[in-house]
Amino acid sequence: MDALLGDRHAVPLRDTTFVVLDLETTGGAPDGGGITEVGAVKVRGGEELGVFATLVNPGQPIPPFITVLTGITQAMLVPAPPIEQVLPSLLEFLADAVLVAHNAPYDVGFLKAACARHGYRWPAPTVLDTAALARRVLSRDEVPNRKLGTLAGYFRATHQPTHRALADARATVDVLHGLIARLGGHQVTTIGDAVEFSRAVSEVQRRKRHLADGLPRGPGVYIFRAADDRPLYVGTSGDIATRVRSYFTAAERRARMSEMLAAATRVEAVECAHRLEAEVRELRLIAAHAPPYNRRSKYPERAVWLKLTDEPYPRLSTVRSTSPQDTALGPFASRRAAELAAAGIHDALPLRQCTHRLSTRTRFPACALAELGRCPAPCEHRIDPDGYAEAAVDPLRAAITADPQALVDTLLARIDGLSAAQRYEEAAVVRSRLTALLRATLRMQRLTALSVIAELVAARRAADGGWELAIVRHGRLAAAGVSPPRQHPRHTIDLLRATAETVPPGHGPTPRASAEESERILSWLEPPQTRLVSVTGGWASPVRGAGRFHQLLVKAEEAARTTGSG
Repeated sequence: MDALLGDRHAVPLRDTTFVVLDLETTGGAPDGGGITEVGAVKVRGGEELGVFATLVNPGQPIPPFITVLTGITQAMLVPAPPIEQVLPSLLEFLADAVLVAHNAPYDVGFLKAACARHGYRWPAPTVLDTAALARRVLSRDEVPNRKLGTLAGYFRATHQPTHRALADARATVDVLHGLIARLGGHQVTTIGDAVEFSRAVSEVQRRKRHLADGLPRGPGVYIFRAADDRPLYVGTSGDIATRVRSYFTAAERRARMSEMLAAATRVEAVECAHRLEAEVRELRLIAAHAPPYNRRSKYPERAVWLKLTDEPYPRLSTVRSTSPQDTALGPFASRRAAELAAAGIHDALPLRQCTHRLSTRTRFPACALAELGRCPAPCEHRIDPDGYAEAAVDPLRAAITADPQALVDTLLARIDGLSAAQRYEEAAVVRSRLTALLRATLRMQRLTALSVIAELVAARRAADGGWELAIVRHGRLAAAGVSPPRQHPRHTIDLLRATAETVPPGHGPTPRASAEESERILSWLEPPQTRLVSVTGGWASPVRGAGRFHQLLVKAEEAARTTGSG
């Protein structure tokens, strides 16, 4: 939609400058040529401000039926300028005005194609289509159709269309004024209202659009609330007013949003210092209230972990929480992702997969995996706890906390072997397991590196010349602010520190925030435009950690998308 109806679209209709335009063409699809005549009238407040009219040499023969329809002959167009000579003056005439046409997509399509062919930038003006507007304003009982001649007759226009550009443009001016006179009864008073009214906006959207009134223009969170004050939907934007207003436009076509708007009675805005704070507050509000129309409320990220059990012969167990002494990998966004990573670990390491609680005193019968050589059979004590730890447990701990090289090499070798044997589907399965394992390990190491930092202060240059500031404590956003332009940010940082949330340490990669929150913070911290002001302790990842396999992960994910697997 046209710039999402910003401030210039709030201009009252009576103060809006319109350029009402009509083209005559040789027919056919717009291809940059074919225009034979341009007529345009500039008006404001019912007063004519200027006229633009010229014949145009289309550079091609005129079909006879066009001559019969318009009266324009080939001889009339021979001395006329080509469209590339007309465009500069026409675009200047259109500058800063709302473009009006009857069946506007046709005229606009020809002009855009002509600009593209001859190297002119199309100014993308706000466009108002009188045919579309008439369909919304006038009923079938009033007019049998929305042809320009029919509407001109209905409104008793001073000018009648004749299939000549200037005459048709003047007739469209009269029709426009007649339609504007009818818009008041629909509470349509601005050009933005008129553009939206002409589109397929529902009755609920028109009736509820006052909910967007008076909202702030800065970054923050908006909350649609029901009559009983329940949050229905939570969203975030860099411009709250513009974003909320878009829910009441033709651009919003989601069925669930229409249902939400019908139940909403007010919109609450929570202004934030900058976009990072807004995104974090959105996540926290959705987690706290589970608004019914947020998809994340229906499918929240439920933390799932792969944990090594505490017994002489540990195995992997899928759990919802961990303790400080646990060796665990996660958090995973779903149980399926955890199962894929577990399968990758079992492909690479001889970890037992049975669920018995084994001891060094009692023996159990060996399973089929032991017979296949894929398990060292600790159940039958074929391996002692120290040997089992050296073969399976220690490599997994090293992969999780430091270097996953051994697991990656084993899985890549298996993929290569399966591919060489032309067992491509099996190779794709192993690749999906490698992808899940790498993704989880990389995620955990990134999150852990941030969560161990007691306090990190970062700054990013704001659009107005000030600084966006964030204080992060143990992976949680503790405070956010913006320092004024032309002022050293140190004073603002000191104030933020004094009022920031106290965040105690904890265990695991996300002890005090959701994984999603910490990842949003990381995505704000890691780009080069963000500057670190201070960090208590080091912010570092393992030197041979999972981060060095980032490109391998990207390639594996791309291969999965290409083949539709994974």
